[in-house]
Amino acid sequence: MKETILGPEADATSPAGAQIRFIMDGPAGNMIHSTVPPGQINRATRHASVSEFWYVLGGAGEIWRRSAREERVTPLVPGTSIDIPVGTDFQYRNAGDEDLTFICITMPPWPGDDEATHLEGPWRPTV
Repeated sequence: MKETILGPEADATSPAGAQIRFIMDGPAGNMIHSTVPPGQINRATRHASVSEFWYVLGGAGEIWRRSAREERVTPLVPGTSIDIPVGTDFQYRNAGDEDLTFICITMPPWPGDDEATHLEGPWRPTV
């Protein structure tokens, strides 16, 4: 059994550009806390082998997702959950005046930054 306490400072920066704090890891996946400051637009990305679930805690933003079957922009507000299936193109941004924060769970565990490929998205990145 494991337990953790969320640290006050970022542990790393995600390949897309969010500040991340590690929460939990295990054989089935990882869990992180992500922060995107006001006005930040992260890089459009595609993952090779992991899927993600997000749960928005605070702030306001948007996420663009594109698969072979559909494309959409979803508002990110507290209480919103989204998925990013493996191979989905995505880009997200903070559209508010406070930090956009969310919990992200990756399945299987994050294998390293070579997992992510950058691509063209709908918005010009600021990071």
